[in-house]
Order: sequence, then structure tokens, then C-alpha cells
Amino acid sequence: MRAASVLDYRELARRRLPNIFFEYIDGGSYSETTLARNVEDLNAIALRQRVMRDMTSLDMSVEVLGQTLALPVGLAPVGMAGMYARRGEVQAAKAAAAMGAPFCLSTVGVCSVEEVARDAAPPWFQLYMLKDRGYMAELLGRAKAAGCPVLVFTVDLPTPGARYRDLRSGFTGSSGAAAALRQALDGLAHPGWMWDVWAHGRPHSLGCVEGAVAQKGRRVTDFLGWVARNFDRSVTWADLDWVRQTWDGPIVIKGILDVADAREVVRAGAQGLVVSNHGGRQLDGVRSSISALPRIVDAVGGDLDILMDGGVRSGLDVLKALALGAKACLVGRAWAWALGAGGEKAVAQMLNILRAELAVAMILTGCTHARDAGRDLLDPD
Repeated sequence: MRAASVLDYRELARRRLPNIFFEYIDGGSYSETTLARNVEDLNAIALRQRVMRDMTSLDMSVEVLGQTLALPVGLAPVGMAGMYARRGEVQAAKAAAAMGAPFCLSTVGVCSVEEVARDAAPPWFQLYMLKDRGYMAELLGRAKAAGCPVLVFTVDLPTPGARYRDLRSGFTGSSGAAAALRQALDGLAHPGWMWDVWAHGRPHSLGCVEGAVAQKGRRVTDFLGWVARNFDRSVTWADLDWVRQTWDGPIVIKGILDVADAREVVRAGAQGLVVSNHGGRQLDGVRSSISALPRIVDAVGGDLDILMDGGVRSGLDVLKALALGAKACLVGRAWAWALGAGGEKAVAQMLNILRAELAVAMILTGCTHARDAGRDLLDPD
């Protein structure tokens, strides 16, 4: 099948990846209500078509956190991308750099920050608040030494969300010989993935945290146990003072849905925030990111750069988010599906699809400059 849309990459990834990894990418928490809302609420927004305008000149560039992005889209942090394609984080970062889009490396990526910076480009670096502050400081130092221009600090994960699909697939909660046999048979049923990732994509560890984990040479999923045990439930806004003392570059707070929390981001001295519900993977039953966006923009949009993730499946969705006040969108599942479907080349093609769709949407709404997109692009009815 030749992919024509983001959702086509989802189907291609489903065919190519072992079930445990596809379900890990694809699933949300509990009944996946919020996961569905993210998509449905974007679909429900109507663009306002305008005609007979000179659209010869089209500028998709935006200014975010002191950087000029050629496209108002970045690749959100996605865990374990190196298990979807050989050295997956590096491949995705190369595709993003070629497009002039930022790539955000997850703390729980297979490739280390040094590897991504060396083999692709210095990424934005995503970090959680960990109990081990010493190791956090070490990670921040490594990210700074690698040239990472932005720290994306995720605050909506004091404890991992419960995802039923991961239990059913055996990704979590399964151990022993029977579980190992099921996973081995699942891998053998996907020979392309076995050759690309299992045979030639090693080491299968989490490059940024392997130094803190005593056990070596274990499955990548074993490292996630250490990460889960180190999520810090005691964290408060006051802890961001320590982060700011340790990191002197721009900080973006990811995981904001409430206006009161957005105001705390401003008081904490961050330069940006991401309106996000973690792709529907944390607290199920909360509102969609796109429905939370306008109120947060109205409250703090003049004080910092606002981005949004959650449910973005097309360039039309990107324009809707820009119209409601986001400076840019981050996409997660979209690039993870593409990476799983065909590596760097597929991620580049997916970004080109988003760019082409955004171009059509801008032309047919009369929006010549992405940075000037406003609510007048939306149908008020």
C-alpha cells in the first residue's frame, strides 16, 4: 500500500511491527475516551473557506522559542522509537532536520542524546522529574554538552498511566517462559522488523538512562521499570527552580490542560508550554488538547510560546490549532507510525504530506502566512 495520509502509515506500521510495539504506540489509557476526543474534537472544527484571493505567496515558517521553523510542526517525544526502526530516533531526527522541523528526544529513547546529536542534529531534549536528582543533573549536563537548544519538561507523568492494550499484548505485566515464547513468535511473524531492528538495531537499551540501571544486556522494557520507579509524585512548581538553576536555556513545560496551571508556568519563568494530555495516555476522561487550547491562549498567550499536541492527523488539523493560537503543533503517533512503517524515508514522506495538506488548507482559507493564522480562519457556526 502506498501511503497517502497519516492514517495510512498507521496501517503500514500495524502490519510491520510486532503487536506489543504497535499497541504501545497506538493505545491510550483505560477506555481511550480522551484519545478519541483528541481526534474527534479536531474533526468537529470547521475551517472557513475564502475564495478569489491572491495566494501566489505562501509562507509556512513560524518563530518558536527563538528559532525559525520552516513548518509549524515538530516531532514530539516518543519513547522507545529505536524499537520501531533501526536506531529509530536518529532516523526520525534526520527527517525532521531535512524539513527544518524540531525533533524532541524522549528520556526513554533507545538512542542517547549524544548519538542523535552526532548522527543527525542536536534535538530538543525531553525530561521528567526523577527522584534521583543527581542523575537528572547528569542528563541535563549531557543534553547541554550535546548542543540541545530546548528543554521540554514533561509534568503530567508523576505516575505512569494504565493502558489496557499493553497488558493484553504482554508489553507490561507478563514474564516467564510462556510470555517470552509468545513475544518471540510475534517477532518471527514480522521478519522485516526482525532483520532491521532485532538483528541490526542493537543495543536495545535506553541510551539516556542505561548508566543509572544496574542490569545490563536486558530487554528494553526492563529499563522502563527503573524509569517508572523514579517518577516523582512529590514534585511541585517549586522544583522548577532547581531545573532552572541547572539548565540555562529555554524551558518548555509539556502537559498543561488547565488555565491555572498555565499561569503557574508563567510564574515559574518558562519560555513555553505544550497544551497536551499526553496523547490520551495518562488520565482518561479529561478534555481534548484542542478544546483546552483557546482558554490557555487567552490567559497566557502573550507571555510565552504555546504549542499543542494530541490528535493531529493532517495539515488541516495543524491549521486549526494555529488558528486557535498555537505557535506550532507537535505530532507523536504520526511520526511513530511512519517510522514503524518505513524508517527515515517514511517519516520524511509523512512530513511532506502534512506540509502539502497545510498548503491546501492555507490557500483555501486565504491564509498567506502561517504565523498570522487567527480565529477568523474558522467558521463561527
